[in-house]
Amino acid sequence: MGEESRVLLFIGLVVIIYLLAAVILISWLLRKFNLISLSESRWQQWFARIILALAGVGVLCVCYGYFVEPYWLSVSQIQIKSSKLPRGSNPVRVVHISDLHSDPKPRLEERLPQAIATERPDLIVFTGDSINSPEGLPIFRECLTRLAKIAPTFVVKGNWDAWYWNRLNLFEGTGVHELNGDSFQLQINGLPIGLAGVGVENERQMDEAISSIPPNAFKIFLYHYPDLIKEAASQKVDLYLAGHTHGGQVALPFYGALITFSKYGKRYEAGLYREGDTWLYVNRGIGMEGGSVPRVRFWARPEVTVIEITPEQ
Repeated sequence: MGEESRVLLFIGLVVIIYLLAAVILISWLLRKFNLISLSESRWQQWFARIILALAGVGVLCVCYGYFVEPYWLSVSQIQIKSSKLPRGSNPVRVVHISDLHSDPKPRLEERLPQAIATERPDLIVFTGDSINSPEGLPIFRECLTRLAKIAPTFVVKGNWDAWYWNRLNLFEGTGVHELNGDSFQLQINGLPIGLAGVGVENERQMDEAISSIPPNAFKIFLYHYPDLIKEAASQKVDLYLAGHTHGGQVALPFYGALITFSKYGKRYEAGLYREGDTWLYVNRGIGMEGGSVPRVRFWARPEVTVIEITPEQ
């Protein structure tokens, strides 16, 4: 079943439940005021109670998704091993965030730097989708400026940045390093690290960016979508960091994302994956889709990912 079909099915079920709940309530009111007199079987009574209970749970879920989860930050701790890190050396800690989607009113942007500083990162990366409107730009820049003072911070542009805000200098004055078809090399705890990244609509420079990293370096590739995982694996990337999917933003228990806007659908919807020798982590993001989309999250909490790179035993 495709993403559009899943979403339509879900919306259809919700609409049916609330239409039935409305009919049940209207019937109850008509009987209460003696406008109609209908008897109900035990089965009909139980059915009515189930529908009303589902409708009530739905209202609670909407309230939770709007007022609670968007402000409830999750910190995911991930560990990967690498033979490129000298034995006995200290781990390298990489903090990965994505999809801030800053609006005119801040949500987590003011608390995010302190939450990240607590994790003592050696490196911070942001994998795109900065703002939902130009009015959110000061909030976004202030957040990145504070992050860049914690540890070296590297960023790439996402689809919103490329499609809607390509005339804005999103990262000006923040102190972060933007990667867009190039690479940057540094050394942390004895581990040579090469970071390569491309912004959305500049994918053609991926090969050039990665090939400029020395073979002995731990290769980190930054791109907004998880969709270049096959190409990254063929280039012997050690760690590929992406976002974009929001973990579905609205997900279902035991099923996960209804929609990801990835060409792989649910295959890389959120979390850690392995493709050959390449690790892929898809971050659920911090903010929420802009435009007319409701600012809700459900079963897909905002996420900071802490990736600890350790030596192989």
